[in-house]
Amino acid sequence: MRRTRLVLAPAVLLALLAACLAAPSPAFAKKKKKPVDTPQTATTSKQPDKELYDKAMANLKHNKLDEARLQLQALLNTYPESEYQMKAKLAIGDTWYKAGDAASLTQAENEYKDFITFFPTAPEAADAQMRVADIYFKQMEKPDRDYQKTLRAEQEYRLMVQQFPDSPLVPRAKQKLREVQEVLAERQFLIGQFYSTRLNWPATIARYQTIVDAYPLYSKADLTLLGLGDAYEAEAARVRAMKAPEAIKAKMIKIYDDHAAQEYSRILTRYPLEPRAADARQRMLALNRPIPKPTPAELAENQAEIQSRTPVTLRSKALLLVEHKPEVLEAARVGEPTMETPKPTIAAQITKQDIATYNELAHPGATPAAGEPSAAAEATTAAGDSTAPPRSDEAPKLESMPTGEDNAPATAPSSGFGASGAAASTTMGIVSTGGTPVSTDGSTARGAEPASASVVTQPAGAALPSVGPKSTTLPPAEKPADAPNQVNEVKSQGGAPVQSTAGKKKPKRASEDKSDESSSKDKKKKGLDKLNPF
Repeated sequence: MRRTRLVLAPAVLLALLAACLAAPSPAFAKKKKKPVDTPQTATTSKQPDKELYDKAMANLKHNKLDEARLQLQALLNTYPESEYQMKAKLAIGDTWYKAGDAASLTQAENEYKDFITFFPTAPEAADAQMRVADIYFKQMEKPDRDYQKTLRAEQEYRLMVQQFPDSPLVPRAKQKLREVQEVLAERQFLIGQFYSTRLNWPATIARYQTIVDAYPLYSKADLTLLGLGDAYEAEAARVRAMKAPEAIKAKMIKIYDDHAAQEYSRILTRYPLEPRAADARQRMLALNRPIPKPTPAELAENQAEIQSRTPVTLRSKALLLVEHKPEVLEAARVGEPTMETPKPTIAAQITKQDIATYNELAHPGATPAAGEPSAAAEATTAAGDSTAPPRSDEAPKLESMPTGEDNAPATAPSSGFGASGAAASTTMGIVSTGGTPVSTDGSTARGAEPASASVVTQPAGAALPSVGPKSTTLPPAEKPADAPNQVNEVKSQGGAPVQSTAGKKKPKRASEDKSDESSSKDKKKKGLDKLNPF
């Protein structure tokens, strides 16, 4: 008996397969999630100013500065009574600040200043002032470049600390102020180094003294004090080489050595752990001065300053070569920055002090004006201070200091500085007889032969008599002499020079005989030259 196979048509198989796929089993069926109802908040419907402010802040976060600025400006104009007015005004300044270019930073500063003007008591006023200072901090140049932005940053950070002392941003403002003052001190130090290489010691002293007075937290303060002491010692060596009485030279040398010892001792007491302390100790021994010992408090203060500075690595130095910002890594992180800049020391003042000191020592009989201390006395007492020798405003430069033998009287030159200038201030009449000028003290003028003269003394303030011819009419101009005849140095065939006078015609040149000369026009062309039309 044969078994019969059940053969299904292909169409029936496809229908069954489609039915199985269309009706999945309940075990694999996925449940649909019910939509969650999101109730509308009252902020979206009742506070459009809040919605506008949130959109602006979102755009500001994603650096869509123009859109954020327009939305904030619309908030200020549309809702003048909104509680977000103050925040929107500050955020407009932030949109300009984040742009970063010079014009945008200027606009941001104006916005922040307006905010401080309209909301001086708001907590955000300290933030606005801090950002104004940060604007100038971002624009600071290196110490050897323009320092106007650096000075302005110093002013703004000081204003931040003084106007908002209770703000939590004060510690950050003080640290930024230390970094700014590090850059300003580095600028003065570089200039002082330049003057020291040129042996301009008054200018060197002026620059280094300014750093010592204004920036005690400078990372190279010990090197500055060492250079200041060396400059005073160089001034003492300059006095030793000067031709002057030995007594005066000894006194001036002692004054300069006292100043140098004072600067070296400040290194050993204020910066005892710095690298230049050993050099200062050696210089003190060379001057035969006692070496001071620092107190435990001074040691702790200097140790804290050294530990707070960030070490300069090779990577940081490489970055400074490609960046425009100054180096502030070595700025101290502790200590109070200088809040008021003292008056800077000027090189011209140092020079006048030196001249006044010499004049005071050379002319001890000359008394200063009433109420003014003696220049030598100030120079002697200045050894205990950080200032330079005493100052004077009525003296020429130190290079005009007199030279003389040891036994010569200590007198200053007649070009006149200090005490000798007082004698020169008396007005004297000079009358010449026989063509020889004579002064009122009976001596003849320099370079004139002695002759009989009548001396007339004029009181102080009187006008000098006129000296010279009475007639001031100029003589008639003389006729200029005739010019000499020109002589031709080239000899003629006869050997005599040919003379040419003005007004005579030059002889015509003889015509040349060209009959003997050969010409290519008379010759017949041969060969390929016949084909050349030229």
